Formats: sequence, C-alpha cells, structure tokens
Amino acid sequence: MKLKLGIPKGSLQDATINLFTKAGYKISVNSRSYFPSIDDPEIECMLIRAQEMARYVESGVLDAGITGHDWVVENGADVIEVKELQYAKATLNKVRWVLAVQESSNINKAEDLQGKTISTEVVNITRNYLNSKGVNAKVEFSYGATEVKVPHLADAIVEITETGSSLKANKLKIIDTILETTTVFIANQNSYKDDSKRRKIDKLIMLLEAALNAQTRVAIMMNVPKDRLNDFLNVIPDKMPTISTLSDQKWLDLIVILKEERVRDLIPIFKELGASGIVELPLNKFLE
Repeated sequence: MKLKLGIPKGSLQDATINLFTKAGYKISVNSRSYFPSIDDPEIECMLIRAQEMARYVESGVLDAGITGHDWVVENGADVIEVKELQYAKATLNKVRWVLAVQESSNINKAEDLQGKTISTEVVNITRNYLNSKGVNAKVEFSYGATEVKVPHLADAIVEITETGSSLKANKLKIIDTILETTTVFIANQNSYKDDSKRRKIDKLIMLLEAALNAQTRVAIMMNVPKDRLNDFLNVIPDKMPTISTLSDQKWLDLIVILKEERVRDLIPIFKELGASGIVELPLNKFLE
C-alpha cells in the first residue's frame, strides 16, 4: 500500500522539492498535473496548498504531508505533528505572523485596535489572539496583497514575515508577534498507527532531517603534524574528528564536520597550527 504524501504547492514548493532531492528522492512536477512523480514506488505524491494540507491529512485523503504549523492551528486540524522541519522559502529560520500597522499610526499595541478592522489570511488565529487580549475588533479575510490594505481598507494587518523586508518596504511597523511557525511533517492519526506507513514516514523524516542538517555543515579535510594533534583537538568544537595515518609517519589525515558558520574562524587557526592541504567539502546528508 502506497503512502499518500502531500507536497505543499506555492511558496514552499521549490524549497520542499530541493530538500527531497538532497534527501535522495527525485520529484518531477508536471505543470498540467497535481500528481508529481517520485522515484519511490512506495510513495504517491499530490500537490496541495499548504493552507489546506492539514484538512486533507485529517480526513485521510492524504496519509501525511508537509505544511506550516500555523495552518494546522488555523484549521484546528486533529493531526499528528510528527516532526518540525525548520526551513522556509528563503531561509532555515522560523517565520512569524505579526500584527502590523502604518508607521505613522498611533496604534502601538493590540488594545488600541478596539472596534477597528484587521485584514489577514489567518482569521481564526487572529480572532483567538484578540480574544486573549480582550479586544473586540473586526477581522476580515484577505485574498492577497495584505500589506497594501493599510490604512485605506484596514487599520491593521496580521501578516507572515520571514525577513521583515516587505513590511518595511510598505512602511509598516510591527507591534506584536502573534505566532511563530515553522514547517512541519504531519500525519493522519490512523495512518501513523499503521506499522508499515509509520516506518515509511519515520524513514522519510530521518532522511529529510539529514538533508537539513547538512545545509548548515561542511566537512573539513586536512593534513596535520602528528606532534601537534592535541593542539588541533583543543580547538575543534563538539565532535571528535576522524584521524588516519599517512605514509609519512610525522603527519596525520584529519577529517571533521563543522557548522559552516564556524569555518571562517577555524581555518586560519588550523593553518597557524601547521595544517596543510586544507579542503572544505559540502555535504548532502548529516546524521547525528
């Protein structure tokens, strides 16, 4: 029996397909079909908007899918959030649903929105937020271009932001964060109780996580003087490296996996300690 898997159509589509490629799965999308092919006979894919994914997974039309935690909350869907896969369309960071108003507005907090109008795509999330603040305001569904609706069509908006650049470009200021969200792998309650489907889901998630981990890490290979090995070990963070002997007994081959953000600081140190033949290699997958 095949695992029916939802792939998010829209802003997350390309990032998701690229992640699957790095995980070892080739997904081919035909512009005329909502059923992409995948080079795994045990999986059947379907393109579904992230906003609707949780509903179709909850109903059993799909066994599993990838969507945002925000859309699970917005739909009130009874699904299993099996794993957080922290990636978005532009970065690996979490994104936020924020309450924003015009820069020149005298609205500075949620309570200032009493009796006013808010435009957003996440109506339920916004209403729940306002209720928690004791604010009675009109919440209107936005079909798009939400940033331009302030101040002529709405007093405020609740909009998703990854970098904040679009809000700034439209002269908006953020007055509160309503929800932090990230991409999640969700499963149908009954499907995840099925042993074969659960094993398939868990295997898939393991490979996707490995691909995500690899995006922030690199492998460093170098030759190091044997008599200075301890100096290298003292500056290498976290994991122990792989150490091999060379034909020249005075030297060792050292391989270490590092977070990419650390490499620019460590390579000069390695060189100062006497390393030679330093090579940086990208990774496709990394499992702890």
